[in-house]
Amino acid sequence: MPTLDLPDRPHLDSLRRQARALQRAARAGEPEAVARLDRHHPGGAPADPAALPLSAAQLVVAREYGFGSWPRLTRYLRTVEEHGWYTALGAAPADDPADEFCRLACLTYGAEDGPARWAQARALLARHPDLTAANIWAAAAAARPDDVGRLLAARPGAATARGGPFRWRPLFYLVYSRFDPAVPAEPVLAVARMLLDAGADPDEGYLFDALPSPFTLLTGVFGHGEQGRPRQPSHPHWRELGRMLLAAGADPNDAQALYNRMFEPDDGHLELLFEYGLGTGDGGPWKARIADLTPPARMLRIQLRWAIEHHQRARVRLLVEHGVDFRSPFEGSGPAWSPGDGRTPVELAWLNGDTEIADYLVAQGATPLGPDPVRELIAAAFRADRSTVERISAEHPDAVAEARRTRPGLMVWAATQAPIETATLLAGLGFDVNAYGRGDAPVEEPWETALHQSAVHGNVELTRRLLALGADPSLRDRRFDATPLDWARHFHQLSTAAILSELT
Repeated sequence: MPTLDLPDRPHLDSLRRQARALQRAARAGEPEAVARLDRHHPGGAPADPAALPLSAAQLVVAREYGFGSWPRLTRYLRTVEEHGWYTALGAAPADDPADEFCRLACLTYGAEDGPARWAQARALLARHPDLTAANIWAAAAAARPDDVGRLLAARPGAATARGGPFRWRPLFYLVYSRFDPAVPAEPVLAVARMLLDAGADPDEGYLFDALPSPFTLLTGVFGHGEQGRPRQPSHPHWRELGRMLLAAGADPNDAQALYNRMFEPDDGHLELLFEYGLGTGDGGPWKARIADLTPPARMLRIQLRWAIEHHQRARVRLLVEHGVDFRSPFEGSGPAWSPGDGRTPVELAWLNGDTEIADYLVAQGATPLGPDPVRELIAAAFRADRSTVERISAEHPDAVAEARRTRPGLMVWAATQAPIETATLLAGLGFDVNAYGRGDAPVEEPWETALHQSAVHGNVELTRRLLALGADPSLRDRRFDATPLDWARHFHQLSTAAILSELT
């Protein structure tokens, strides 16, 4: 697991200096440097740090950034140099109308994405209808086959030329364009076919802000992401466009596309990707460029874990039907929200009170669980099964203390995944209603409180319940330094904002 994020514009010389600084500090016996070696070097801190070679310090730096070796890190930086792209470019207005149209029309996965931006692109195109005549990148973004065809006839190599405000190739502008949700399918597919026939790469992609998961053409086709469907929607013709790219050879093992689409239960993207081999193969050209990318089979295991923990029952069935391993425990490093904690899929289902998923997995051949009062107590609370909670508490009083010790932030996870009554049951078991945790995954990380989650989801009944249980509306989250009221207002949840504004 990485413990550091790469800088916005990583440079090999800077990382070399970091390694040399670590070597000098370790040789001088500085405790922090020795501790870094102990944490990240496979052999731990050497018996004699004064003799530490530079290669050992380089390995530690590489592992701190999430890479298995220094050569893998340096190879990745060369890939960034060729394929890197920075979302800050999306906020920089362009003087040329064609470039400005491209900037406004396309998803950038920055803070500026959204309908207001695309409305500006439509207005700009209406004022300058000829801005696509001499600019193939704008013509692609506007899905104008006549202009694209004429420009390709004059310059066939334009299909693979980088340009426009983002230095993308034309097909990328077409696929990431969202300026017109009513754009007809025919011109979109016609432009895509022209560009592919002229040599456009169906596996084209960029590393947004130097992050190691490439945003490919398929990523743009499927859309979505952390800002949600309204601000990062799928392409209006995602299914037809996705099928065309896959038929042209795009690798279906697109980790970023899977991540962006995992937050909502719709499985249309998975069905299409499975049709073209999702979960098989060696990971395609991006895996060849970035060796530390997650292999296809493991990528789907991560999807399985998320689906189980978020009650996405149809997705669990779809993944199991396509051969995803649902028997083995989750092991090895992974994203923070998908740790290798040794739990099996069945155990995760139980811990979230989802007996339907647990029973399904067992029926498919997973090993049933033996008795465990702590697990059964948490599962009963998440089912809002008061009688079982009371029985286990009476029969196994130590289980209550152990549950509080191992899952102190459970109230936050319950605020997003469990019935409202669960909050009352957990409070009765001694769980702190003001504890910090994560609301997007059941991992113990002190991000926000349960009241932040009820506020941001506009859950009036849960907000009132938490307040009645003693939730403090003045507490600020640990990432944005904001109160639950701030969260409600930022996401336009007027109902919960009205309750909290009287108290904060």
